[in-house]
Amino acid sequence: MAKEEQLRKLEEKIRTCKKCPLGELRTNAVPGAGSYKTKVMFVGEAPGYWEDQKGLPFVGRAGKVLDELLESIGLRRDEVYITNIVKCRPPNNRDPTDDEIKACSPYLDIQVDIIRPKVIVPLGRHSMSYILKKFGFTPEPISKIHGKTFEARTLFGKIVIMPMYHPAVALYRPVLKEELKKDFQKMKEIINNVV
Repeated sequence: MAKEEQLRKLEEKIRTCKKCPLGELRTNAVPGAGSYKTKVMFVGEAPGYWEDQKGLPFVGRAGKVLDELLESIGLRRDEVYITNIVKCRPPNNRDPTDDEIKACSPYLDIQVDIIRPKVIVPLGRHSMSYILKKFGFTPEPISKIHGKTFEARTLFGKIVIMPMYHPAVALYRPVLKEELKKDFQKMKEIINNVV
């Protein structure tokens, strides 16, 4: 089965999922969006209000920051794949719980297996923690390891993992936007070397 068909079937499953209470509360599940053929995957934490309304990832204020950062390194949203660990919005945009992550993360694992990215960029501490543990690394505070790279071996080759601050941080701590910009510049070099 082609990648596109596998991902479409998975996205349908996500849209009807009721594995945790968030499935009862959502307006729309947010499976992910972007290129199925990309080598770069961004993984956020959970949808917010606008994502829940539209069923698409990163379409609110943090999404505008992400678009700007992508543009700064010559990438468009449709050239990468963007998703979250948790596919439904937690009430009041609270952090996802461990149980919600446990229920939903198998979908992310399947997305990684189908897309087979060369670079995974966890955005924020929850996605950073999950992705690093999944590939056998010990998470540290994101303030310590943002912009650093971790190389993981998989059945489909090497993956470079580069945790970053969540783009929303630029909205409430503007000083960190510069850190994000620097991390994206580093990521551009990594993409050029591995893709």
